[in-house]
Amino acid sequence: MMLKKVFVPLVAVGALVLAGCTDSNADNPGAPKDDKIVVGFSVYDMQYEFFQKMEKGTREAATAKGWEFKLHDEKSDENEMVTGAQALIDQGVDVLIISPFKPSALGPIIAKAKAKGVPVIVDDIGGGGAPYDAIVISDNAGGGKLAAEYMAKQIAANGKTSKNVASITCEPSAVYAARRNAGFKEAIEAAGFKVVAELSGNSKAEEGYKVMKDIMAKNPDVAGVFSCNDPMGVAAANAVKDAGKNPVTDIVTVGFNADPEALTAIKGGGLAATVAQDPTAMGALTVKLAGQALNKEAITFGNAAEREVFNPVLLVTKENVATIK
Repeated sequence: MMLKKVFVPLVAVGALVLAGCTDSNADNPGAPKDDKIVVGFSVYDMQYEFFQKMEKGTREAATAKGWEFKLHDEKSDENEMVTGAQALIDQGVDVLIISPFKPSALGPIIAKAKAKGVPVIVDDIGGGGAPYDAIVISDNAGGGKLAAEYMAKQIAANGKTSKNVASITCEPSAVYAARRNAGFKEAIEAAGFKVVAELSGNSKAEEGYKVMKDIMAKNPDVAGVFSCNDPMGVAAANAVKDAGKNPVTDIVTVGFNADPEALTAIKGGGLAATVAQDPTAMGALTVKLAGQALNKEAITFGNAAEREVFNPVLLVTKENVATIK
């Protein structure tokens, strides 16, 4: 899981929020009445900005529908996640939305919800193989593709002839984040480049820095590097600078998340680009799906096998970074 701050274009966000706020009972008089619906949201940890934005999007979309909103903060604790989410169910919520600290511990929560006929919508992190109704995640593979397309164009613009690039991955357990690097590799290879190194920085800045130094030592002609998250991306860019090269014009360095440090680096020419996610829009989207689940409506999945619904992402460069708040 990455802690992220991100935005998609205003039109896309507005579309999602409007979708989340639509009264789905208007054409279905037999559906549950919105003014009687109680939604419980169990959130990963409210100390992080990413989840504060996710909570905001969820709460505002729910209250706009006239639903009662109950919040539970897991505080990055597995036991708190399980007991608190089950407590929401015991309090009589009609639908549970959860951003799980420990996806593998979702089993007993969803079992209790299913026993009481309560739909469960998961927001980000992972589903742990549990029988949730839907899970909202960012279009990670699509974000990796955006990074690759930008990198290929920027390398050409830099006048570099090397076709060698590198990829720094997150920790092996970050299965959704791994799709970023997979999407990047597929798209960059399709553009005629070769991924000469694919190494894990375990989502940590210090490891990303070390990995990038190793990559440059073994591949002195590397023309670009994509990192699975921004702490590693900014660290990789710093390693490039410490090697006497430019992370925009010499080795095109791209991150993922649109964290504040990455946005600052892009503005100062210390990072070429990043890919932004939007937790506020993700929260609004879970409310839309919750309404569909309550009304027994079919949900359109991006990946039906895993009941995944994708939220759009946005490439952030020096050209548009000023629009990202």
